[in-house]
Amino acid sequence: MNSSELFDFGNRNHEENILVLQPVWVLVKMLEPWLKVPFFPMVCSFVIYFSFCLPFLALDFLGMRFSAVRKSKLHPQTSPTLGMVAHCLTQSIYQHLIFVLPATTVYFYWKPLQFPPKAPELPQLLLHVFACLLIFDFLFFLWHVLHHKVPWLYKTFHKVHHHHISTFALATQYSSTWELMWQGLFTVISAMLINSHPFEDMVFFVMNVGLSVEDHTGYDLPWSTHRLVPWGLYGGAPHHDLHHLHFKCNYAPYFKHWDRIFGTLCHAGDENSSLAKINKD
Repeated sequence: MNSSELFDFGNRNHEENILVLQPVWVLVKMLEPWLKVPFFPMVCSFVIYFSFCLPFLALDFLGMRFSAVRKSKLHPQTSPTLGMVAHCLTQSIYQHLIFVLPATTVYFYWKPLQFPPKAPELPQLLLHVFACLLIFDFLFFLWHVLHHKVPWLYKTFHKVHHHHISTFALATQYSSTWELMWQGLFTVISAMLINSHPFEDMVFFVMNVGLSVEDHTGYDLPWSTHRLVPWGLYGGAPHHDLHHLHFKCNYAPYFKHWDRIFGTLCHAGDENSSLAKINKD
């Protein structure tokens, strides 16, 4: 194969990678006028969040009647009540109205959305979204450790998220506005550092919400992300559940490497270790 043939092959491969995502990007671009109105992304944010929560809420209520469903729960003896669900749902709606909507408005004013004509290549999208997840994971790990190590920060801002020791899907965003603000900021910073395509930003946002919800579901299912990612690199719901139980371990939201490096990683069965001392204050 000569140089011109290699060049042609590279061009064809480039075009094929773009064509994979281009039809989807064209559909997204049709929503451009709506996406530039801050109220619409806020509604999308809530709908995406609730859509990820809904299947697990269904499992929670099915589990009250069918023991087979409860076998996949990390805490089969507990289930959220209607009151708990309503309270968390109300809190999420409140947070979207008093924080997500104003923050989106400010962000759009500061950095208006741009919709380039071409979609990103598929390999680029996968790489950039993965990189964004790694950056977000690191930033939130640092924030999380700080808010557990400094008592005032924990009591003032983070303690509300630990209201539910046995978590469920809608407890994901049961947080202070301060915490939600930093999560949103880390999402923006992660995408900016990568200089990602708007389509990549959207995929990253959806994945970030989905993985965060999965962390709090309280389920260990055969298709859970931590079972799909090899070599025990990803924590998932069992990893984060131990954080809500023990408080002083498993600070990273997704991957295990930072907790492993800093000696804050704990596993099921560590109940008798010093990490298992629950100190909610």
